[in-house]
Amino acid sequence: MKFAIETKDLTKKFGEIVAVNRINLKVKNGETFGILGPNGAGKTTTVRMLNCILRPTEGTATVGGFDIIKEPDKVKRITGLLPESPGVYEKLTAREFLEFMGDLYDVPHSKLYNRIDEILELFELKNRENDLLEGFSRGMRQKVLLAATLITDPEIIFLDEPISGLDPASARMVKDMIKLLVSEAKKTFFICTHMLPFAEEMCERIAIIDRGQIKIEGTLEEILRESKAKDLEKAYLKIVGKEAVEKTLLEWRT
Repeated sequence: MKFAIETKDLTKKFGEIVAVNRINLKVKNGETFGILGPNGAGKTTTVRMLNCILRPTEGTATVGGFDIIKEPDKVKRITGLLPESPGVYEKLTAREFLEFMGDLYDVPHSKLYNRIDEILELFELKNRENDLLEGFSRGMRQKVLLAATLITDPEIIFLDEPISGLDPASARMVKDMIKLLVSEAKKTFFICTHMLPFAEEMCERIAIIDRGQIKIEGTLEEILRESKAKDLEKAYLKIVGKEAVEKTLLEWRT
């Protein structure tokens, strides 16, 4: 079976600090997979390695069947990444920003403008396409940035903390857009989050990471059964500790 993402003892060290420690994951094609863990657990480092931004210290991985060390250019052609703290050019309109991103990734103009029209329609942005991004709310900017990840029509989409820092209404809007993409575009999604309710709602399978190590992996039912817990919060509590859970829930509620 060919997996969308497969890691083999993937490891990243920064000096003596082990940020990611020999993780082994298999993500199926078309799956919405979540990697859940407290801040600093190794989620973002994992995503950066899988997108060929960081080179592993040990181990390797394949993304879309391409080796992240030997074939980084091929990996980048089939992936889209929404990082945790992306930036936008505020003096561009929504359409101009999408055109800029398309040019950046060498999308042929014969395809680009039709694709932008489709994306603006899909994301219900047609009525704001000529408005400057400086006038967009944080939630609307995140919506435009999510749209930008689709400009190359990637097979695999990585979302790093896609609703972190958003108010509840904006978070709901972004979650609805992700669900729409899952149902309509049939892409593979790899989502990093430290928010339990978000992971539970959005992901078909979840891996819980703590201090660079994968502690458990499976569907919600499998995780609850293996951890002998009644819900994801209690399972997470057993795995990463009470302090991390309380911090996560506090961040979610605020």
